[in-house]
Amino acid sequence: MLTSDPDWWRGAVIYQIYPRSFQDTTGSGSGDLKGITRRLDHVASLNADAIWISPFFTSPMADMGYDISDYRDVDPMFGTLADFDDLIARAHELGLRVMIDQVLSHTSDQHAWFKESRKSRDNPKADWYVWADAKPDGTAPTNWLSVFGGPSWEWDSVRRQYYLHNFLTSQPDLNYHNPDVQDAILDTVRFWCERGVDGFRVDACNYHFHDTELRDNPVAQRSAGSSFIEASNPYSFQQHDYDKSRPENVAFLERLRAVLDEFPDRASVGEIGDEGRSVQTVATYTSGKRLHMAYTFDLLGDEFSADHIRTVVERFEREVARGWVTYSFSNHDVTRHVTRFAREGEDIDTLARFCLTLLACLRGSICLYQGEELALPEAEVAFEDLNDPYGIRFWPGFKGRDGCRTPMVWEASAPMGGFSTAPKTWLPVYGPHLERAVDAQGDGSILAHYREVLALRRATPALVKGDIRFLDADGDVLIFERSHEGQVVTCAFNFGAAAVEVDVAGDRVLLPPRGVELRGL
Repeated sequence: MLTSDPDWWRGAVIYQIYPRSFQDTTGSGSGDLKGITRRLDHVASLNADAIWISPFFTSPMADMGYDISDYRDVDPMFGTLADFDDLIARAHELGLRVMIDQVLSHTSDQHAWFKESRKSRDNPKADWYVWADAKPDGTAPTNWLSVFGGPSWEWDSVRRQYYLHNFLTSQPDLNYHNPDVQDAILDTVRFWCERGVDGFRVDACNYHFHDTELRDNPVAQRSAGSSFIEASNPYSFQQHDYDKSRPENVAFLERLRAVLDEFPDRASVGEIGDEGRSVQTVATYTSGKRLHMAYTFDLLGDEFSADHIRTVVERFEREVARGWVTYSFSNHDVTRHVTRFAREGEDIDTLARFCLTLLACLRGSICLYQGEELALPEAEVAFEDLNDPYGIRFWPGFKGRDGCRTPMVWEASAPMGGFSTAPKTWLPVYGPHLERAVDAQGDGSILAHYREVLALRRATPALVKGDIRFLDADGDVLIFERSHEGQVVTCAFNFGAAAVEVDVAGDRVLLPPRGVELRGL
């Protein structure tokens, strides 16, 4: 059972669940809330502290639930509010906190608010979304681009104006300069707090405000690797000064925090996608009474080396001194990390063990993504099976996010890996995943390693709450100390492809490729 702890989120292990792909209990071919409840024992066995559930709200599912048409209800494909209440009750019995995705920057175009807003320019919700007149030549008000391709403005034939959408055209942006919008959104947050949720993952949390002067974005000073789809998507060609990360967002985050503080032990984690300025944005958003913690895409790209990890972590430690950072290697938006980080011919089990141990030793909270505890590689999904609008739009240069969203595999010999009894699932079960199913992972497996390492982290205050100090090392080796109230743990990681001899806490130690040494436990 849960005990009260306002700081439970500091150093917490948060397990992300993508509900469509976790467990189907109805034979629909798609996961549901009852399926999550059924599998919570698995999550608890990992020694996780909380779950984060991706959107399950009422939605036309144009962007897999990140286009919400009713903030206060469960989409029938996932179940009912009563099912959600049962989920929370069971999670709390197991000692797991429940965090839910809150998509606050935009809604579906099927939301009642937008349907009213688009009717006229003088109705009660006319100013609830970002509307603007065309330029004299009929073109869009600014040069702003959508993350999902093309201009971020869409012409509406009823209002005879453009509306802003940072993502799909069916995801119109709310106008946060209108205080009534903020009030309505914060009321939905209260609704879920009153239902018992323990926290919120705030999607695209730096997209809430736009520049009211509608100034064009300047050309970006681009560098190699600045975007994981840079070659396919022109979004990264701009420096996004005016369509996101606006200064007005700070005051709204303080209002959001005030709502959370009305309820005991609530927490928030913000997703920050801010090319070139992510550290500064995290520092601003997590200082004072704003977000409790935040994460960026700095460790969700392709680079994986001792120098990169040290550079990222030291930068956060230096510039986010008053805030709190969350680290992860995988989530529902990026290629699974054992595929991204693997060298040609490398054993992914060894890599998976290495990555989890590293993540567990970093200072901050950590997010795990369903299936990584099985070392699932990225699935191959044929174009005709794609659901992700992002991948469909940019195929074949960018194949989208469906490869990391395929169904979880529970039983190696069961139909559909034990995920569903349906003859066809919403995304295909990836054949090579079956040999890695939960019931196929015994002693010495990746799953066993996750349980052991996360139990060790939970039992070691220095790893959960301690300071971090990096030590110099030659080659592709990362060495740092975690310390707390006299306990010091020295952590050494060899990223290189060859064995190296290093000094760890005064002893010469031979570290094999992807080798790990922890001293002081």
